[in-house]
Amino acid sequence: MRPTRRIATVVAAASTMTLSLTACGALGVSGDSSEASPTKGNDVTVGLLLPETANTRYDKFDYPIIRNKVQELTDKQGQVVYLNADADAAKQARQMEKLIEEQVDVILLDAVDSHAIAEGVQKAKDAGIPVIAYDRLAEGPIDAYVSFDNELVGEVQGRSLLEAMGGSGVDSSDKIVMMNGSPTDPNAKQFKAGALSELKGAVHIAKTYDTKDWKPENAQANMAQAIEAVGVNNLKGVYSANDGMAAGVIKALKAAGVTQLPPITGQDAELDAVQRIIAGEQYMSVYKSYPQEAESAAQMAVAKVQGKDIQFDSLTQDQVDSPTDKGIPALLVPVVALTEKNIEETVIADGIYKLSDICTAKYKAACAEAGLDK
Repeated sequence: MRPTRRIATVVAAASTMTLSLTACGALGVSGDSSEASPTKGNDVTVGLLLPETANTRYDKFDYPIIRNKVQELTDKQGQVVYLNADADAAKQARQMEKLIEEQVDVILLDAVDSHAIAEGVQKAKDAGIPVIAYDRLAEGPIDAYVSFDNELVGEVQGRSLLEAMGGSGVDSSDKIVMMNGSPTDPNAKQFKAGALSELKGAVHIAKTYDTKDWKPENAQANMAQAIEAVGVNNLKGVYSANDGMAAGVIKALKAAGVTQLPPITGQDAELDAVQRIIAGEQYMSVYKSYPQEAESAAQMAVAKVQGKDIQFDSLTQDQVDSPTDKGIPALLVPVVALTEKNIEETVIADGIYKLSDICTAKYKAACAEAGLDK
């Protein structure tokens, strides 16, 4: 069952997505404040469980942004206990137990396996520790959820791939490969559903894969299999659900002797992917404002601990359903398609990367051709 979206979400330019806490207001009490948990001061301890390190965003963006925001919101008295599961669901379950034993005040959970972690979420609830699902919607009694509009991500990827393949001139017999994410990640199912809403019927999906653990090497192996089955000259495009897998797809295509790569999608705006986009190896990625997602999660966590009611307030204006719960208050952050044309207006303007990070010696000529050498 995929989450139900209750409000319209649009693709917005990244420059308009910067979170303004003064604009939306601090999380205040809504409804009857007597129903909120007892107020706690600034000595807040947030447990942060992130799923893996293969995607560089978690260590590079999510954790430091959440840590810094918790510090800001608590006059530097709050702390974040960060644990990473390295794509191991059993390890994450043990980490959840550890946070419960240490009696943290609230847990931000980005699940490796959304179903397997449900027991841990229930244990936290029984211990009086609220759990906010972060980035991926876990099962169990979740108090709130903050993520991106995941079906919209897939829709943006699907539309972009069709545009790159010729737009209205695409032939429905043109063959593509779909490289979807991990079957244990609920987000992957939503990306896939969104992409299929654009691609199904518009092109011929010759092969489709659900890629174990999102690992690039697994995507590379799947792509090698697809090339053998479909024929390298028959592939007109590749839907890749994220940038790491796109790298694996590209390796497989190059190993098969392809010099003129077909359009390939991605997600996460990883530095390597931005450079591949400039070099013409990857057509696009999906840029998601990690600062907005992470800062919102930190704000929800601190507010919840301090006894403020976060049910459908200024930061949780949406609601979603999980397989085990209905009407979970949520924030779904908009996304934007990242191509060579808007690198300056997105990842550079938002301070994710500097021009010097992208335009290294290897990519200097490509940057100049793209007008990024100014």
